[in-house]
Amino acid sequence: MSLEDNPFGPPHHVVEAAQWHDAIRGWRDDGYTFFDWLSAVDEHPEGFRLVVHLARLPVSSGRGLDHLLVATYIDRDDARITSITDVFAGAAWHERETHEMFGIDFGSELEPLLLPEEFEGHPLRKEFVLVSRVAKSWPGAKEPGESDADSTHSPSRRRMKPPGVPEPGDWGPTSAGSDVSPETRRETPAERHAQRKGESDD
Repeated sequence: MSLEDNPFGPPHHVVEAAQWHDAIRGWRDDGYTFFDWLSAVDEHPEGFRLVVHLARLPVSSGRGLDHLLVATYIDRDDARITSITDVFAGAAWHERETHEMFGIDFGSELEPLLLPEEFEGHPLRKEFVLVSRVAKSWPGAKEPGESDADSTHSPSRRRMKPPGVPEPGDWGPTSAGSDVSPETRRETPAERHAQRKGESDD
């Protein structure tokens, strides 16, 4: 177990993944009986940081809660860890959400919490490409001066597109640990200019 410096918050204890369950139970037995939340951070490409926030009720009046963060690191290729629901029953909701969003396996069959059953992939993994807004137009999608009446006419300049949205057909879930392929990367303005210049020279 190690203690990471955290100048802006409570003590941040880091434990080995194999000690995760026993460490959480130990802190609970030491008086940290209030479970607040559990979540994860994608430390791409290495793996995931799993964090739980606990608190201890004041022993005497006039004192506030003692807060504590306990974290562990999980390998990306084997994203699994022991559930702590037998220590804190309320962690079940948090484990379900973390499993859905990051694909971390907590060793039990977890029912979907937020996403539909047919959804593929884990949207908070950094290799997951966000889907383009096809069903609902992005706010500000119309060009200045363009109205519904003349929407069939081609705009005088390139249509605006929200930042971070790939070209149609280039989005969707990718395999775990993989980066976006070069084919799906959008050309930069400089690359487009160089390509047009080359075509005009021909």
